[in-house]
Amino acid sequence: MNHKDTKTQSKPISDYVNRAATVTVDAAFAVHSQLGPGLLESVYEKCLAHGLRRRGLVVESQRAVPIEFEGLHLPRALRLDMLVDNCLIVEVKATDALLPVHKAQLLTYLKLTGYRLGLLINFNVPIIKRGIMRIAC
Repeated sequence: MNHKDTKTQSKPISDYVNRAATVTVDAAFAVHSQLGPGLLESVYEKCLAHGLRRRGLVVESQRAVPIEFEGLHLPRALRLDMLVDNCLIVEVKATDALLPVHKAQLLTYLKLTGYRLGLLINFNVPIIKRGIMRIAC
């Protein structure tokens, strides 16, 4: 992959994936409006997964992802907080601010898995809209 490839996407994100993202953002708003900021990440993750399932989406929590490196196979090298409808990666945070390393983490997960879209959701904010970052590759 050359530098040009990282700047342009080969095709648009599908309507199916965009729908999963829209429903996920809606569920995150509902969780945040009921619980507010200040809880543990694990609480938000469980509540968001519950809300997504109630909205008809399939959620895999703490999905293990293997990595291969120079003949070394690491079957559970990393864990996605959530894989929604087998098309959307969701990383849940409860931190003072989203940092560049959080974005880099999600971008790397997207590249390693081949999924095109991810949401980085930080619930530890007064207004949830400011805590949601959409990342596509």
